[in-house]
Amino acid sequence: MPEPGTAWKPGALLRASAAVHVLALAAVIVKVGLWPWALAAVVLNHGLIAFAGLWPRSHWLGPNWTRLPAAAEARREIALTIDDGPDPAVTPLVLDLLDRYAARATFFCVGEKAARHPELCRDMVRRGHAVENHSQHHRHHFSVTGPRSMLRELQAAQDTLASASGQRPLFFRAPAGLRNPFLDPVLALLGLKLASWTVRGFDTRTGDAARVLRRLQAGLRPGAIVLLHDGNAARTPQGVPVILEVLPPLLESISAVGLRTVTLREALA
Repeated sequence: MPEPGTAWKPGALLRASAAVHVLALAAVIVKVGLWPWALAAVVLNHGLIAFAGLWPRSHWLGPNWTRLPAAAEARREIALTIDDGPDPAVTPLVLDLLDRYAARATFFCVGEKAARHPELCRDMVRRGHAVENHSQHHRHHFSVTGPRSMLRELQAAQDTLASASGQRPLFFRAPAGLRNPFLDPVLALLGLKLASWTVRGFDTRTGDAARVLRRLQAGLRPGAIVLLHDGNAARTPQGVPVILEVLPPLLESISAVGLRTVTLREALA
């Protein structure tokens, strides 16, 4: 059963959308001939909502961590977030690299993968990292599902990840960052915060580690949330997962500019 969360309050876009629908209906009741204009307003409104869901860093559908809170930024903190694992061929090597540089990371794990490799989730927590919710199955159609389906998916991942790691997730990242208006009330019910990112290197698509690194280095500022992948990682021409090539120089760059890596939950302090 879901744990109690905070009461959900619709954001400005959804309140405006409700008003558009009411006004469109009222206009048609008052004068039937206005129906083309009323329909156009509703269609445009739905298009705007769809656009907001297709924009991972949007705040229009509800609160969304696109960077760390101001207090963390003032402390010159930065968050490494690593998605789509755990992967038994990649994750242990990522953990070793993080240890080498005394860095902390937030792993957004897929529930069904965590169920197959719970020892990796426990190792993440043992080494000082955080395990957060990236859905149970990482389905590509997640953003077009309804509230009941979303609730089942997120609750299953909450239970799986808590059992695998001993740490109940506080954050959720949607598959591919895509969502719809039903997600925010589900997050409120489960007591989860939505997190996207500040900068990404497209390391699931680009096998050129130098290019991925340049993209990430361009966004290394206090408060940044950096996105990488241990699952579904692209490979270099030599067959090496890109994250393994990128992490050492990236962590050196973070240190060189005086930033400190923290988990998202540490940034809440």
